[in-house]
Amino acid sequence: MINTVEHTCEHTCLITGAGGGIGRATVKLFAQRGWRVIGVDRAPFGEPFPPNGLFIQADISIGENLEAIFLAAQSFTSSLEALVNNAAIQIARPLLQTTVEEWDAVMASNLRSVFLGVKLAHPLLKAGRGGAIVNVSSVHAIATSINIASYAASKGGLLALTRAMAIEFAPDNIRVNAILPGAVDTPMLRASMSRGLSGDGVQERLDNLARKTVNGRIGRPEDIAHAIYFLADEEQSAFMTGQALVVDGGATARLSTE
Repeated sequence: MINTVEHTCEHTCLITGAGGGIGRATVKLFAQRGWRVIGVDRAPFGEPFPPNGLFIQADISIGENLEAIFLAAQSFTSSLEALVNNAAIQIARPLLQTTVEEWDAVMASNLRSVFLGVKLAHPLLKAGRGGAIVNVSSVHAIATSINIASYAASKGGLLALTRAMAIEFAPDNIRVNAILPGAVDTPMLRASMSRGLSGDGVQERLDNLARKTVNGRIGRPEDIAHAIYFLADEEQSAFMTGQALVVDGGATARLSTE
């Protein structure tokens, strides 16, 4: 964790899952656009964090950790202009073989953490006269595949929670939207592709995924980061709230029978 001395800046954003593929790209983009970034991840960031930002290593699936995270955030800034709920885990297992402990772990990381985190972030968002919450859901919220029922359920729940929060937080001028990424070249995707395969087999699976998109490629973390920034930026998306923005290269636009 770097120092928590407060600086003066117009925009501050808190991003969970800051150490993953999408998270890193999002941290970099917000910092490039002049935002101060508070990044949270359960693993070390592993490279220099933006010098005017704050990195907190913590597991957000534990409620007490979230309380500590937002205490540190309050010491760092008097307000938040954006909250990006990006952290998630995925357990690949047939539903009938998924244990209660595995199910609960996915829900704690992907859904309960957002519920608790938003409650703790609300005073900081309201202090800045409103702002934006961007929930990173998934195309699995609307069209899923085999063996990731717990992940799909958590992302579907996050989509419904997004709509509910948008309605409740509108009087506080807090917009809430969700982004639904498709296949994106991240460590999580490559890990899911590599189960039981060699390096060549992983690339073959990635190439097959690319062929299923209209664009003919899988996403880059930067593609998702720019979409997140669009939803967080008051100038670009001021009249958007309670919406689901699908960013999947057109994969869900094409009939599976085509």
